Amino acid sequence: MREFARHIYKSPSWPKVRAYIIQRDDGLCVRCGKPGNIIHHKIHLTPRNCNDPLIAFGEDNLELVCEKCHGQEHEAESATQDGLCFDAAGSLVRRAT
Repeated sequence: MREFARHIYKSPSWPKVRAYIIQRDDGLCVRCGKPGNIIHHKIHLTPRNCNDPLIAFGEDNLELVCEKCHGQEHEAESATQDGLCFDAAGSLVRRAT
């Protein structure tokens, strides 16, 4: 998880928002239809926008995706190059091979 966004994922609101998005998207990745496990911010979180509740918690900016689709979304970003990806909690981890 990126340090500037830690407060979002640790907030009391995040588990509720996360559960709602999973239910809304029927537990399936909106891109490929496989089971989803990551809540993706369509407008990516940055230090400049992470305090905007519509960006951080707004249902129009969130979608359920699987690890593979999330990795593809972030592939061009330096944080996920070299075999790294984000897990369901937003933490940066090594990609499963």
